[in-house]
Amino acid sequence: MFGKYLKKLRENGALIHNITNYVTVNDVANVLLAAGGSPVMADEAEDAREITAICGGLNINIGTLNRNTIKGMVAACEKASELGHKIVLDPVGAGASSMRTETAINLMNRFQFDVIKGNISEIKVLACGKGGAVGVDADINDRITEKNLDKAVEFVKKFACDIKGIVAVTGAIDLISDGKKCFVIRNGREEMSRITGTGCQLSALVAAFITANPEDILGGTAAAVAMMGVAGEIAWENMYRTDGNSTYRNRIIDAVYNMSGEMLDERERYEIR
Repeated sequence: MFGKYLKKLRENGALIHNITNYVTVNDVANVLLAAGGSPVMADEAEDAREITAICGGLNINIGTLNRNTIKGMVAACEKASELGHKIVLDPVGAGASSMRTETAINLMNRFQFDVIKGNISEIKVLACGKGGAVGVDADINDRITEKNLDKAVEFVKKFACDIKGIVAVTGAIDLISDGKKCFVIRNGREEMSRITGTGCQLSALVAAFITANPEDILGGTAAAVAMMGVAGEIAWENMYRTDGNSTYRNRIIDAVYNMSGEMLDERERYEIR
């Protein structure tokens, strides 16, 4: 199912402007190249505006904020919105500090993001910013499990309707919804959480997939999430006894590089609710 989206990315490419986490910027660039996309990084406001204009998609990640990068994010979002480019928001750490929370909510309320991607805690914070964290929303723990899956799916669908876009919630079980239906994806490894940057890499992949597949943003987002999970599985299978998390990070990128559409189709594990 998801292999066709990867094939289209590899065939057509996607130039993605990333204003992203300084900690993981190199890994973000390399995973985009591995998947068939191309990375550009620029966070100074004047430069960001011009760079956005020559790209096809924009990836905004608030993992390492400062006042200048916020200005760059706003400038890039303004230009991308003007040109109709695909835009992804990753509200890293929303809820952990007032600056992160306010920045994420202000960006969400000011711009129309095609995809907002985060863990359940971050997405709940943004839902509060939309006035949506009531009733069933407040009952969801900060971890999606089989036990609370039905409530989580309902919450993600509602928030997707609120933002009029795609919501991707990542964790042990991944949920991707456009408000009408929800992909429930069960690919990945627990060990991926021991690496800094897999979430940042995924945001960039989502931007590339939806830029290359603009006719089906929901499917493209789900394909990127499934691909990252499958890459984590393949990478773990290729680990040696003496390998650690640094090697695992590199093997994940290698797995993305070597993955074909057929491999993705064979290993993807999902259902639609």
